[in-house]
Amino acid sequence: MFVLSEPTDAVIAEFLRKAAKSTFSYTDVGATRGETPSGFNLDHNRVMIGRGPDDFEQAKDAIRSWKMFDFDWVKLVRNDTPIEEGRNVAMIVRHFGFYSMSSARIVYVIDEPCCFGFAYGTLAEHVEMGEERFSVEFDPETEEVWYDLLAFSRPNALVAKLGYPVSRYLQRSFVRDSKAAMLRAVNSNNIEPCQNRER
Repeated sequence: MFVLSEPTDAVIAEFLRKAAKSTFSYTDVGATRGETPSGFNLDHNRVMIGRGPDDFEQAKDAIRSWKMFDFDWVKLVRNDTPIEEGRNVAMIVRHFGFYSMSSARIVYVIDEPCCFGFAYGTLAEHVEMGEERFSVEFDPETEEVWYDLLAFSRPNALVAKLGYPVSRYLQRSFVRDSKAAMLRAVNSNNIEPCQNRER
């Protein structure tokens, strides 16, 4: 959904109400657990955000608080949504003088001793279609803490299809700013800036 001005609380509430009744916009729900489907853009990015068990706990708290969306051109509604399967959220993105609103639903949650996170999938109202996994990992041997993003996507809305290069630019910008947000959230002084990977 595209609008020319920032959506009001009433517009957002109505959008979320419709999202609750919506279905996924793609068929391979849960595919970020294993083999991702063909015909989609695949993006896999990692950045080291801390070191040691305390930083891992901070990283898990950052995921629970949706800190990976904590930057100025994206607003997550609602950022107090629990990390639970079936929960819906909306993203409001400001770009090039207008706004887009998209909705997603949590597909699964990861809660293991050395890995925490979740994946959400796009709903029918999302400008893209696909799935994205957000997770933090702790390596007991090196004590490194990593933030990992894995996504497969392709344009859904006509505007996104027509503006495909812009869509890909925004996706890359999201990855960059999301990694920076998680670094800020963990706030560790033990990070080497070169520890940043894209796949």
